Amino acid sequence: MTTSNQGRPSERTRVLPAVLVLEDGRIFRGRAYGAVGETFGEAVFSTGMTGYQETLTDPSYDRQIVVATAPQVGNTGWNDEDDESSRIWVSGYVVRDPSRIPSNWRATRSLDDELVKQGVVGISGIDTRALTRHLRERGSMRSGIFSGAELPKDAELVARVQAQPQMKGASLYEEVATKAAYVVPAIGEKKFTVAAIDLGIKGMTPHRMAERGIEVHVLPATATEEDVYAVSPDGVFFSNGPGDPATAEGPVALMTAVLARKTPLFGICFGNQILGRALGFGTYKLKYGHRGINQPVQDRTTGKVEVTAHNHGFAVDAPLDKVSETPFGRAEVSHVCLNDQVVEGLQLLDQPAFSVQYHPEAAAGPHDAAYLFDRFVSLMEGQRA
Repeated sequence: MTTSNQGRPSERTRVLPAVLVLEDGRIFRGRAYGAVGETFGEAVFSTGMTGYQETLTDPSYDRQIVVATAPQVGNTGWNDEDDESSRIWVSGYVVRDPSRIPSNWRATRSLDDELVKQGVVGISGIDTRALTRHLRERGSMRSGIFSGAELPKDAELVARVQAQPQMKGASLYEEVATKAAYVVPAIGEKKFTVAAIDLGIKGMTPHRMAERGIEVHVLPATATEEDVYAVSPDGVFFSNGPGDPATAEGPVALMTAVLARKTPLFGICFGNQILGRALGFGTYKLKYGHRGINQPVQDRTTGKVEVTAHNHGFAVDAPLDKVSETPFGRAEVSHVCLNDQVVEGLQLLDQPAFSVQYHPEAAAGPHDAAYLFDRFVSLMEGQRA
């Protein structure tokens, strides 16, 4: 929840005080950045050195206050081409040193201007390294940013943060998903049709499929089995999205129906967690999650190690050391994070279905995992043959 002024900040507003308040009582004091007001969300940190525009417009960050670990943010300004969705989704933004002047030939305005325009409350001038270490040690937690000429007493702010809902148990995917179906046409010759379930999809994802000759029908999170098969899909895709996968009963039921039909299936991030649940595995909340564009993952099917883009706070609880029996045949963990051995991918061995926990579309880079879209194409080719 955010409340803010919407006007362009004056020089006086730029030096207004701001505080970041964590639920465990720790407080960081800095300066107002972006819109002025108050906002609440789960405090998380992202380790990407670049790509802040893609990060801020990623629907998976719904109801989260994002801490940028890069020391200076805003150098490349803001443009109208790199958004991953129709708006900024983060609840708040925390930076150490905001760039005073954007410098990029594609920029049309500053990051600060866009935060003000969209009413996103932020804070600057704090020790983001100390904050990141705190979140690594204590875990992601509820937080709030408050800015203005006069702020309530610290104890009151802590109490207001502690009254906010937890991310565990939050059902958010319907908040961010499209309300009406739309089509992203294939680029060049159309080869396949894919029904993509929008649980918080990023714009680059259907584009990556369109580049491979796929016509993508993006469907709302509430889509039914009948809606999916009304487009005569060669494959079905489940997107990334925010919130706790334990709440996603509808998407799990839909994926179960798709698996029963043995339609080629590909899921990423939230879609990976949905596949895990459909196969009978549990999910759990990570202490502080994986967020950034520099996470090392091993593809266990090839042995190759990739640097990958992540944004997830939940993971699938599946055994790493054996093939599991599921209602849809044998399944195994196909990818694993080399930092902490978290499950980063699943695949079925007896029918065409797989998923990964990270983001292979990676608009801000890196592109090591782009081959996964080709793997999806291969599944559809095999099924057609």
